Amino acid sequence: MAQLVRLQKMLADCGVASRRKSEELIRQGRVKVNGRPAEIGDKVDPARDKVYVSGRRVTGTARPAKRYIMLNKPRGVLTTMSDERGRRCVADLISDIDERVYPVGRLDRDSEGMLLLTNDGDFANHIMHPKKHVNKVYRVTVRPNITDEQASRLSAGVVIDGRMTAPASVRVVSREQERCVLELVIREGRNRQIRKMCDCVGLTVVRLKRIAIGGVKLGGLRSGDFRDLTEMEVKKLLADPNPNKQFSKV
Repeated sequence: MAQLVRLQKMLADCGVASRRKSEELIRQGRVKVNGRPAEIGDKVDPARDKVYVSGRRVTGTARPAKRYIMLNKPRGVLTTMSDERGRRCVADLISDIDERVYPVGRLDRDSEGMLLLTNDGDFANHIMHPKKHVNKVYRVTVRPNITDEQASRLSAGVVIDGRMTAPASVRVVSREQERCVLELVIREGRNRQIRKMCDCVGLTVVRLKRIAIGGVKLGGLRSGDFRDLTEMEVKKLLADPNPNKQFSKV
């Protein structure tokens, strides 16, 4: 599938001019794409389309800028860039960005919260690789109320899908009569791991929200919104965590 980018971005990436200046060149009629005058809003495939500025073809490969995005995924949205059944997916929430990014890990359809997207493969591999021990923090509402024994089992690890989970941190945030809110910290990312862990000890997950990854917090980002990570946040996520860190138990 062709990777289309905005024409002014392609010109900027190729060193022709800044995006703003490139827009001026387009308005002045000095830019043509495949022989026709370009217009503001045009998108091009840098690998296929022939772009000319003032009669001279733009040469060189436009390298896509690395992009690191934090999205607050709402419940009911798929962690995928397309869906053959037409269901709402995260691509619909970031449709106005130029770069072709993809999710780092997953949140299941019924879960919500912090999801990272990027076009940097090394960054994605670092976050997802279990040997990197990148912590993921979840706010989990469960039924019924958790017991000390259940909390200890979750902390020590349980067997799901035939394998023991790594030690986790479990903290009770609040309690009600028939439910409670937990903060769970894990360093793995298996399919529906939190739900399966809770089910294994007799707890039913009512709500599941990821609130932090590797020390970077979701904060006040509204559901369905996204923002670029700061340079400091990217560095924090790429920093080598301490693999010998011991999780505190309840």
